[in-house]
Amino acid sequence: MLSKEDSRRLAQLERQLRREDPDFYYRMTGGEPAPKQVPVPLILAATVIWAAALVLAVMGWWAAAIVAGVWALVIMAALGHHCRIARRSGPGPGPGIPPPAW
Repeated sequence: MLSKEDSRRLAQLERQLRREDPDFYYRMTGGEPAPKQVPVPLILAATVIWAAALVLAVMGWWAAAIVAGVWALVIMAALGHHCRIARRSGPGPGPGIPPPAW
């Protein structure tokens, strides 16, 4: 059995670990992982490049429109890859595996 001081210190260490490395903390406790942030700069870049490709195509500059379209596709592939990785990193241990006993 832990003393009051030891319990307080352990709680303080848990809070510090949760703040400094939330992914590790949630993997070890079996809780929900920290929410992944949406890559807003990639979304904005893809949107701007698609718009530029559309304008270039309307103006008749097909080569430049194709290049811009390819770059937009590359950025969208990066977004898809990011979302797939974020979805794959699920909540802690798999089903049936109890969280570690501290």
